Amino acid sequence: MTVDTVEARRVRWEDPETAPLREELAREYVTRYGEGAREELTRYDPALFTPPDGVLLLLFEGGAAVAGGAFMRHDERTAEFKRIWTHSDHRRRGLGRRVVAELERAAARSGYRRVYLTTGPRQPEAVGLYLATGYTALFDVGADPLTTGHLPFEKHLPGDD
Repeated sequence: MTVDTVEARRVRWEDPETAPLREELAREYVTRYGEGAREELTRYDPALFTPPDGVLLLLFEGGAAVAGGAFMRHDERTAEFKRIWTHSDHRRRGLGRRVVAELERAAARSGYRRVYLTTGPRQPEAVGLYLATGYTALFDVGADPLTTGHLPFEKHLPGDD
């Protein structure tokens, strides 16, 4: 199947369809950062990822969730992207790019004009995705990411500014 056969749907954090996202993100975080990283998934109230200020969306293929992500309000003009994920069996197909594009459209429709996000220093795939989709690194990309901590990015969305 191609990325074109994938359907985007808004969901709630508590919905059963989010189980693959929650399980795989927990596994990824623990594998890369240790057991304490599991807490990252409970750091934010799920209500932050609901309209009007936020969104959680999943991409479905053949009825199964294969990728997803969310945003919440960072400030009046800025959405903060969180939980961008692609199922381990579906990577390298452009689904991450599709998630980012869907989130950007939803954020722009919600009135946001800027996206802010961070990723961890042990997630080079995420760094590559954000740079490839037009995000500006707000850190020295030449520095050792393990000495930098969280890696922030931003992107300005088209608008009526």
